Amino acid sequence: MRIETDKAEILSGVRFGKTLGSPIALVVRNKDWANWTEKMSVEGNGSGVEKISIPRPGHADLAGGIKYGFDDLRNVIDRASARETAMRVALCTVVRKFLETFGIFIGSHVLTIGAAEIADRAKIDTLIKKLTSSAHEGYAVAEEADKSEVRILDKKIAEKAVSAIKSATKKGDTLGGVFEVLITGVPTGLGSYVEYDRKLDGQMAQAIVSIHAVKGVEIGNAFFNSTLYGSEVHDGIALGRNKGIIRTTNRAGGLEGGVTTGETIVLHGAMKPISTLARPLPSVDLKLVKAVPARYERSDVCAVPACSVIAEAVVAPVVANAFLEKYGGDSVSEIRKHYKRLKR
Repeated sequence: MRIETDKAEILSGVRFGKTLGSPIALVVRNKDWANWTEKMSVEGNGSGVEKISIPRPGHADLAGGIKYGFDDLRNVIDRASARETAMRVALCTVVRKFLETFGIFIGSHVLTIGAAEIADRAKIDTLIKKLTSSAHEGYAVAEEADKSEVRILDKKIAEKAVSAIKSATKKGDTLGGVFEVLITGVPTGLGSYVEYDRKLDGQMAQAIVSIHAVKGVEIGNAFFNSTLYGSEVHDGIALGRNKGIIRTTNRAGGLEGGVTTGETIVLHGAMKPISTLARPLPSVDLKLVKAVPARYERSDVCAVPACSVIAEAVVAPVVANAFLEKYGGDSVSEIRKHYKRLKR
């Protein structure tokens, strides 16, 4: 539930608006903490504090409780909360500023929420092509998506999504969906095909799936492409007007063999419906050993729009690490010299 507006405070690592090269420390105040100081106190023995013994289906409650031997599932609920992503978004903003220095921009938008799905993909692709040719390239997609409360570029589909969320709210249910992340301005040759753990597509997939409730990821239109002939999928190679090498299409989503092709990186993430339901699913009270309804914690109905923004953030370090591996240096000016000399 969106009960506050976050603001990151910079504690160290920045002077006069520029990074120093030393660790950057940020703090994001949680205004809801006042309600939990006793329940989550560092000191004391917890006497008098209610122990939670009813796990929620779809959450980490049961698996985490069994793994660590907790008799109070609050220990799992607190750490497994998606609230953790607030700090990842804050920290990754620093990384994004670095990437933007070299013309690499990251944006996202929502493709589906529940049954509300963009059917006319060609229309959206035309809009995205127009946006990604602007000054801020990929970021322009995010700016356009932010004009919609559900971050869907098609206004009619956005209206259907809002209606679906309202309907789910009345039913005490939740909704998931699919989002798309676009990374523009990425040079050719980041990542590696040499070792499996250096493949950039594998690192990208891990970053996306590391977000709470994301259960699927694809690069480009991978699942649809798997139903086609190879001649309908692979991107042709041609000479551009300036005799440079270009791709005739970008069905690979900007990555081949774990290495960037120079085209826009396209990632899709599938977020499951939020697990906490106002009308709980069946569960078991682990203390009393009897069937009961699952416990209810305050929760959203749909977090796909927020998830798309988180996805923008978490892929930034993946790109930046690969970029530094290829063009590295100890300062922006030094990296810029290497980049200018080596960029192809």
